[in-house]
Amino acid sequence: MRAIGLILAGGSNNKMRELSNKRAIAAMPVAGSYRSIDFALSNMSNSHIQKVAVLTQYNARSLNEHLSSSKWWDFGRKQGGLYIFTPMVTADNSWWYRGTADAMYQNLNFLKNSHEPYVVIASGDGIYKLDYNKVLEYHIVKRADVTVVCTDIDGDDINRFGVLKMNEESRIEEFEEKPMVTQSHTISTGIYVLRRRQLIEMLEKCAQEDRHDFVKDILIRYKNLKRIYGYKIKDYWSNISTVESYYKTNMDFLRPDVREYFFREGPEIKTKIDDLPPAKYNPGAKVKNSLIASGCIINGEVENSVLFKNVFVGNNCVIKNSIILNEVYLGDNTHIENCVVESRDTIRANSYHYGEDGIKIVVEKNERYVL
Repeated sequence: MRAIGLILAGGSNNKMRELSNKRAIAAMPVAGSYRSIDFALSNMSNSHIQKVAVLTQYNARSLNEHLSSSKWWDFGRKQGGLYIFTPMVTADNSWWYRGTADAMYQNLNFLKNSHEPYVVIASGDGIYKLDYNKVLEYHIVKRADVTVVCTDIDGDDINRFGVLKMNEESRIEEFEEKPMVTQSHTISTGIYVLRRRQLIEMLEKCAQEDRHDFVKDILIRYKNLKRIYGYKIKDYWSNISTVESYYKTNMDFLRPDVREYFFREGPEIKTKIDDLPPAKYNPGAKVKNSLIASGCIINGEVENSVLFKNVFVGNNCVIKNSIILNEVYLGDNTHIENCVVESRDTIRANSYHYGEDGIKIVVEKNERYVL
């Protein structure tokens, strides 16, 4: 493909509460066996983008470990590859990334040393499948300066996104970033296509004016000066940047149509593979409408829940409408309902956790793992 990829995966986010205390949002586990960033990486690989850079910053250890080998997404080749860029102190700069535009500007040499004419920019917290080739073809046909991938959503959380309005030709006429009130239901998905040289020019001008945000300081400022078009998608798309949206996205994978779309229909979503045995269901275990990942051992009752890798469910346990992250040990007679249980927790026997007003995040302070 005639494009390179940039995945923005460095931002901090307090809307994930305790879940983002030790990991980046792009490293959040999704659908039993995946990480959030796997979807953007797989879309890049499936679109034959051979050269991809991931810009990481906040709580990046877990994410960097996940990205330690490019072979899982088929980027391990002689030409191209997977690049991980973190902020670094130089003679000219000692800042962390101050925004999305600044993150790209601090890695401007990656753009300048590339030869592909186009750049595909994506965020690391989107759950979707998309052929970027179709977006690029649309971008070329429209002779656009920037193409923004957008979708329609309903609900109260529309103010979490950039909201836009397009004319009959799909040219963006209005663009508001996270408005309090809006009549439009069309939002930006955080995926953009533009010419590499034009991106370099825009980033250099942003830096000269001491501006740092790609949406506010480039898209919104240039919407009347540049030809900015919207490319609307109608397939499944979700963003996991809040606890509620993270919970809902994982629960969506309990629906047969969503599982069919992501797990059965091509192209596939790729991820780092762990050598784990299949899930084991001991006598007396009851599992209903749930996703159980490899390495799990089930002794109790699991209903409408997602269990990630290496989860142990003790005798007489009841888990309902919950998400149990990796390597959690649930002691006997434990009841978990409407909760997200943090990874590597040990839930002591006879514990009771119930999310009454919204989703409860369960984090046990124990000494099972000593640093």
